Amino acid sequence: MKRKDILGIADLTRAEINEILSTANVMRDMLDRSEKSSSLRGKNVTTLFYENSTRTRNSFETAAKNLGASTTGISVAASSVQKGESLVDTGKTLDALKTDVIVIRHSVAGSPRLLAGVVKASVINAGDGMNEHPSQALLDGLTAQRHFGNLSGKKVVIVGDIKHSRVARSDVRLFGMLGASVTVCAPYSLLPCGIDGLGCDVSTDFDKSIRGANIVIPLRVQRERIFGAYFSTQEEYHEYYGVTQKRLGLCADDYIVMHPGPINRGSEITGEVADGDKSMILEQVTNGVAVRMAMLDLLINGDNIL
Repeated sequence: MKRKDILGIADLTRAEINEILSTANVMRDMLDRSEKSSSLRGKNVTTLFYENSTRTRNSFETAAKNLGASTTGISVAASSVQKGESLVDTGKTLDALKTDVIVIRHSVAGSPRLLAGVVKASVINAGDGMNEHPSQALLDGLTAQRHFGNLSGKKVVIVGDIKHSRVARSDVRLFGMLGASVTVCAPYSLLPCGIDGLGCDVSTDFDKSIRGANIVIPLRVQRERIFGAYFSTQEEYHEYYGVTQKRLGLCADDYIVMHPGPINRGSEITGEVADGDKSMILEQVTNGVAVRMAMLDLLINGDNIL
């Protein structure tokens, strides 16, 4: 990989996506053998999170340590940001500390791109506002590929809060590039204008959309980004858009269920489905470490992995 930063699926070529996923498969095999690498020994990876995170932050830090890098986690709530320091100045400070990679999550779309333009360090977007979440899409793609192999012709249905979801936007792009057809489904109030321009079908009828689906991805309602009412009650939302075992009977026989987490059981998905044998949710977590190992290694070492 010849690029300095990974800021979104929209920036990546099909060849780059294949390179990341191929490398991630190597990394996943390492994880399964409980092996670690020293390929990033002497390198420093800093996680700079302006929003709360459990899975993504811990996954990147675990990935970096598995490759021998040192890690620094910056808690924005206890940093100079609270004294008025700008993102640009924070980035320049990290550059002066000889940081090799900055993994950033920010509530404002475009913040990782702004940071990447002013620092020498590589920048990885770990989620920016309602824009993109590239590493989540890549781990979703890896999970689907490891289960199905070739995704050409597979049907993916993403259901839930599409309007506020950076995962949905990255997943639509990623699965489309891998040859799958993608449908996003939600009530009108949770569908963003122009989402079909990313190359997906759009529906408000979940029972119709899910027929013949191979991959079902429910999204939680992002209440932290919602101001005002987008649907009447949680019970009504679950009745029409919840992923239940009964509803999954409409899918193709080989279907799987994925979820980016955190899960709201009884809202977008039932506990029975989340814990069932068709659920890939925990598999996604492990694959997330492998994908992030691949991203870090390829950015720093290029083609010379391991």
